[in-house]
Formats: sequence, C-alpha cells, structure tokens
Amino acid sequence: MAKLYVNAAVKKGKVNKEIQGHFSEHLGRCIYEGLYVGENSPIPNTNGMRNDVVAALKEMKLPVLRWPGGCFADEYHWKDGIGPKESRKKMINTHWGGVVEDNSFGTHEFMELCRQLGCETYINGNVGSGTVQEMSEWVEYMTFEGVSPMADLRKANGHEKPWKVNYFGVGNENWGCGGNMRPEYYANEYRRYQTFVRNYKSGERIYKIACGPNVDDYDWMKTVLETLSDRNGRGAERFANGISLHYYTVPEDWGKKGSATDFTTADYYKTLYKTNYMEALLKNHIAIMDVYDPENRIGLIVDEWGTWYDVEPGTNPGFLYQQNTMRDAMVAAVNLNLFNKYCSRVKMANIAQLVNVLQSVILTEGEKMILTPTYHVFNLYKHHQEGQLLESSVETEEIGLEKEYMIQNLTESVSMDAEGRIHITVANLSADQSCPVEVKIAEKQVNTARAEILTNEIHAKNTFDEPNTVHTEAFDGLKTENGSICFTMPACSVMHVVVE
Repeated sequence: MAKLYVNAAVKKGKVNKEIQGHFSEHLGRCIYEGLYVGENSPIPNTNGMRNDVVAALKEMKLPVLRWPGGCFADEYHWKDGIGPKESRKKMINTHWGGVVEDNSFGTHEFMELCRQLGCETYINGNVGSGTVQEMSEWVEYMTFEGVSPMADLRKANGHEKPWKVNYFGVGNENWGCGGNMRPEYYANEYRRYQTFVRNYKSGERIYKIACGPNVDDYDWMKTVLETLSDRNGRGAERFANGISLHYYTVPEDWGKKGSATDFTTADYYKTLYKTNYMEALLKNHIAIMDVYDPENRIGLIVDEWGTWYDVEPGTNPGFLYQQNTMRDAMVAAVNLNLFNKYCSRVKMANIAQLVNVLQSVILTEGEKMILTPTYHVFNLYKHHQEGQLLESSVETEEIGLEKEYMIQNLTESVSMDAEGRIHITVANLSADQSCPVEVKIAEKQVNTARAEILTNEIHAKNTFDEPNTVHTEAFDGLKTENGSICFTMPACSVMHVVVE
C-alpha cells in the first residue's frame, strides 16, 4: 500500500488560481465556432458568445484567459479589430491554415467574453511586427478613462468606461515566430516596449510579462534576466513582473507527432515520461531566476503547455484539431500537480488551447458541444484555486514498458482552502494496475472525507455521438480509520479527496 503523507501545519505557498489558466488564439476553430458564433447565429449566444461553452467554462472556474496568441499575436494589429464589423480589415491568417481572418472578434469581443466568464484578462502584445506606439495606444485604448485620442476612440466604438487589463505579454515567442531575435536584442526591445505599457488608473497595475525561453533554452532565460538587471545582477523586477516558458508534450517528434487516439500502451507511457520533463524545466529555470531574483518577485508564467499530436484525419493541418483521451487527462494531472508544487515561483499557467485546438477542454461541432477528459481534470482541480499548498509526499513505484521511458506511478498535490478543508489531488498513471493508498495527515484531525474520481481505460474519449463516456462521479471507496484515509485507485484515474 502506497503512503501519502500530508503535514497540515506546513504551508509552502499560495496556489494562485491563475495556475489553471487557459489560452485562446485566432487558430482553427478556437475563437470562431468554438467561443464566438456572432449575434445572428442560430446557436444560442449572448452578444455572440456561445451560451453552452460559457456556462461550462464558468462551472470549471476558468480564472484567466490569454489572447490573441500565440504566433497570431506577432502579426495582429489591434486597430483592425475595432469599429463597425463590416468595415474591419480582412487578412489571411498566414500562421494557421491560410484562411481569411475577418477580425469580427477583436478587443471589445474579447473583453465581453471575459466579462461573461468572470475571468481575468491576459493580452499578448505584438513586438514581432508591431511598434512601440501601436502597443502603447492599445493599452491607452483599453485602460485610460480620461481625455485622449484612444479613450475617445473607445467611447466612439461604444464602450464608455475603460476595461481592466490584468496581464500584458510584451511579445510572444520572440526567439521564433515573434521575430527570430537573439536574447540580448529581445531583452533590450522589451525594456523599451514595456516602458509604454502604462498604468493609467491609480491602484491598478498591469502585470507585465517578458517573453521567456522555449523549453530548455537556459541561455535565453539567463541572458534576458541579466539584460534586464543592473550591473550588480539585480533589479530585473523593475521591468518584468513575470517571464514566460513554453513546453509542449510531443510523444514522437515534431515531424510525426503521433495520433491523439490510435496509440499503444508503450506510447502512453512515453507521453507521460515526456510530460514529466516539465519538472526538470521548472527546477532549472527557477534556479536561474533565483540568481537574478532571489527575493522571488518575478513569476514564472508557463503560458503554453499541453499535448501536441498529428491533426485528426480529414481536418485542415493548420487548424491543429485533435481528439482528447484519458491519456490527456493524465498529462493534465501531472502538470497541474507540478505547478501546484512549484507555486512559490509558478504564478500562472495557460494550457493550449481552450476550444477545438490542441489539448482542448471543449470540442464543438455546429450546435453540439462536448467536455473532454482534460476538462474534467480541471474541474476536479479547481478546488486548489487560492488555497495554501501543504507539505506532502507520496510513496511511488516505477512503471512502464520500455526501460528508457519509465515513470513513477503516482503524482499528488495538497492544499488547504480558506475554510480549513484539505484538498488532495492524486493520479494513478498506471495503464492497467490499481493502487491501494493510505493517506496520513499530521496536525489535523480527520472528521469526514469524501471523494470524486475520473477513470477509464487509456484510450477512452468523449465524442459527439457518445459525449459522456468519460466523466467524473462520486467515489464511495473511502475508509477512514485511526486518523488515516484508505482507498484503492483504479488504473488510469484522477481523484479529488476533500478532508474536513
């Protein structure tokens, strides 16, 4: 029996709700058809936003949404997406599918979506092909309440009061699609651009995020922080509140990434092995950040993560549409547990992407909508939001089929909410072996415990014909005795346990 130890007296940091953030790009059917159908659509909507999708995302407690990209942000000029829709500029989406982007979803629509969702806003600015003036005017348009050309333009376009921009990314993937820059060059450009991302309202500060590294480019992280620092290697926090990190879980390689649904058990373990690389990335990048920011003032923002497979057969290869199975649910559990564990530095994470693209939580087809296994994991983990991370550990054993891709069978994280309830999330990654678990909690009396579980075989998925194959349900196998909680986790399962 595996032992899971929790010390309720040792709090290790706040689990920011933004760790469970999401990402929406003008890519494939994420925005159009997925989130936004227009006011005249027969699909039930409010101001153009799909009612069914909004309701599901509110249930999941989506905390923050990143927009408009991604690589799309590197060619997005915000003035193309404001004003009367019939006069907005049309363009070819050169990054994603070569389709026409009519800009009917722009700044006003994004802010309306976030209003309906009740979530925070994360805007990604254009450094790759934009100008300092363009970025500065966008911030003014969105956030300035006084008399100015941009504030007047916003009012003329129908929104009298300014919006609140919580987070602003100064550039995206500037090492690649955002301009193929070297880190020194980008960092100096960042210093210039961020100067004009002004805080117009007293008491409201925009959280500014610098473009960080791709995967394990440790030189990028070091050089950017060094360039933002003074001669003593300190002070980078004067310019950046956060720095991003991108890492996708690709089972094979970028040339042939593998199918989302047709995979072997060996492929399953290989995928989880590769997603576990996230922990090494967190450790190593945080170590560099600790050198330049020992007081922990700059957050690590993992604003693109998730699985990336070959697209579904018969779909536009530039739309990145893939199905979602229990394998993806396990990937989500591994990563969310890691982000919780490293919450002292990881302040936000944004899975890619929200609807119909990559590791989505929702898929749509016309008027139909389904919740993916990944959605259900986020819905289980929402109870960690704004909690205090508790000291925890779990005994594990090595599992897998190929020696070079072995993984540990269990992953966990534990938090305490404002009412003193303890929330335990634990995943059994084994494809075919159940695992008995005993939870021992120090410094807290166990009065009651209850649980809900997500489990199925590794290929299980929801489809438009069978939308509820994978779902959460109450778990009635908990036993509390002598202050411990005992249960047996089925193979390929994710559980949320509440202890009072």
